Amino acid sequence: MPGEITTSSAGVDAAVDVSFIIVSWNAKGYLLKCLDSLKRTEKGYISEIIVVDNASSDGSAQAVRERFSNVVVLENARNLGFARANNAGIRKARGRYLCLVNSDVEVLEDCVGALLRQMEAEPRLGMIGPLLLEADRRIQVSCWGFPGLWNMFCCALALDRMFAGCRFFNGYQMRHFQKDEARDVDILGGAFWLTRREAVREVGPLDEGFFMYGEDMDWCKRFWQKGWPIRFDPKGRAIHYGGASSANAPIRFYVEMQRANLQYWKKHHSGTAWLAMFLIYSLYHLVRIGGHFSAMLVRAQQRAEHRFKMERSLACLAWLLRAPFGCGAGRLTLNNA
Repeated sequence: MPGEITTSSAGVDAAVDVSFIIVSWNAKGYLLKCLDSLKRTEKGYISEIIVVDNASSDGSAQAVRERFSNVVVLENARNLGFARANNAGIRKARGRYLCLVNSDVEVLEDCVGALLRQMEAEPRLGMIGPLLLEADRRIQVSCWGFPGLWNMFCCALALDRMFAGCRFFNGYQMRHFQKDEARDVDILGGAFWLTRREAVREVGPLDEGFFMYGEDMDWCKRFWQKGWPIRFDPKGRAIHYGGASSANAPIRFYVEMQRANLQYWKKHHSGTAWLAMFLIYSLYHLVRIGGHFSAMLVRAQQRAEHRFKMERSLACLAWLLRAPFGCGAGRLTLNNA
């Protein structure tokens, strides 16, 4: 029937079945585009699609029901955050593989198929992710090294940008990595994860203590701790438009990302290391405030952009000063605002 997404357990072999889980908040246009791309490119691998709507006010859930009759829609009464909403989808899913995809991702031809073939070939591979592209097809940053005091200090002083080709200064952003070949990585960003249920069962679900951001670092950390490698593979490709939900409140989301990063440090590192990271993040924002203020004075055509970036670093620094010893303090309310 029109709008129906054909489901199948075919593709890699008859035993493969994939549950796609898509969390969305006020991103109807992107969400429908994502579902259209799955219908167009991946129908041979789809066993089910589950959309978890985080109390959107833009009619997302109804639009999905009207256009895609066999997509399962779970509606939350309030915005539960990224981790908790994905976990609801994981509990509902029946597939042997779980593909967690952001609502603002457009899947390109054979993306999932290429990743599945790699997963089938290596039974101990825990998670895999594709090459992500910007809307203009520039390569997007989608994998990172685990944050450490040295590599985050390099980020704070922009040494990773000044020496972009040098591995010594780029342990976190990995700007030296050309992304033209598959390799194991510490962290895959949460825009697109393909993982196997067996690994998730052993590692556990996403940590619901993270509202939005930080859960990707934490989950990847736990995958590695349990002996499940994580891989980036450019044979799979998808477009990640970015900011579908965060565009609704960009500065508030940026502060939430800062809060989540410190929460990750509190969970996985000592109190002394957490304090050192707190100071590094403070330095990071002080440097950006000064840099963007100076740029506003000399780059008239880009003044609005630099003002926005200065304001978001000011907001983060203000939050840091209010909650230096409890990164759970100051959690944002992100309900249809």
